Amino acid sequence: MYESYYGFSEKPFQLSPDPRFFFATSHHQRALSYLQYGLDQGEGFIVITGPIGTGKTTIARNLLSSIGDDNIVAAQLVTTKLSPDELLELVAAEFKVPLNGNSKAEVLRSIEAFLIQLHQQGKRALLLVDEAQNLPAETVEELRMLSNFQLDDKPLIQSFLLGQEELKDIIQAPNMEQFRQRIIASAHLKPLSLAEVKDYINHRLQQAGCERDELFSDDAIAAIHEKTLGVPRKINIFVDRLLLFGFLEELTNFDVDAINDVAEEMSVELTGSLSSQALKNNQNNGESVNQQVVVNSSENVENIKEVLREIEEILDGSIKQKIKMTRYVDKLLKQKNREYAAEQLKQDNVSE
Repeated sequence: MYESYYGFSEKPFQLSPDPRFFFATSHHQRALSYLQYGLDQGEGFIVITGPIGTGKTTIARNLLSSIGDDNIVAAQLVTTKLSPDELLELVAAEFKVPLNGNSKAEVLRSIEAFLIQLHQQGKRALLLVDEAQNLPAETVEELRMLSNFQLDDKPLIQSFLLGQEELKDIIQAPNMEQFRQRIIASAHLKPLSLAEVKDYINHRLQQAGCERDELFSDDAIAAIHEKTLGVPRKINIFVDRLLLFGFLEELTNFDVDAINDVAEEMSVELTGSLSSQALKNNQNNGESVNQQVVVNSSENVENIKEVLREIEEILDGSIKQKIKMTRYVDKLLKQKNREYAAEQLKQDNVSE
């Protein structure tokens, strides 16, 4: 797509977490330091919280890729609303623990035997629990019970919990006092500041091989910060779309006008449903949708006009997208033709 146009070796703003693109703000670096501290201590819980898209999973992936310690056997869980029994079964599955039975007691015995075996080999288990805010309080308590497995006064497993802000509410509940006493460090991630957004964007561009200076003006960076609220995942989505827009429009750099154009396009595309007021009018308090709509009041007329305006915006956005896609395909064909012509010329020169 736009990679060759801007001289990138790969897409710089992919959504999937990639440790190579990890950018450590002061908050991210502190969280990573706490995780590393937890590894060095070999016991207790480390808790990292933050809003959606602030980089908790990226930190976890970065930690796993940088461990470089053969004595640590790590597993990562991305949780749903698991019961305590389901959590234990998932832990056993991720660590590839052979089970001798399906009862909770048998699962616990199998996990303990596995952990003891690791200890005898000079190893220990590390459990990373992502999206931990989905766990019920009793399941979080089950994690604490797992931390009771010890041998020679040394814990056999330690757990890192990463989750959205709701995780703090779970942990701070009155009945979670014993769990809180096992937490040796915690950190809360925040959205990026304006200066951090600029550094974040430049870092990812450089990692993708960008050699252009000032691809984004300072005003453009400020506009991106405003549109995305400094959330890394939103920045990735927005700037990726912005680069595609720049490729289609043949832009060599980006100003505030380009930012606003893309933001407007994306806002139209996300308007995918009719207004709730219109839906309520059509439902008519639960009566049949086939019933004739009464439009003899000015309020109903205005509601219908509003619906039509929304439909017009949606159709207009769809038409614009089809036009842009046509232009995009046309540009790709032209680019392929130029590459083909260059290859043919090269072969002709060789044959001569």
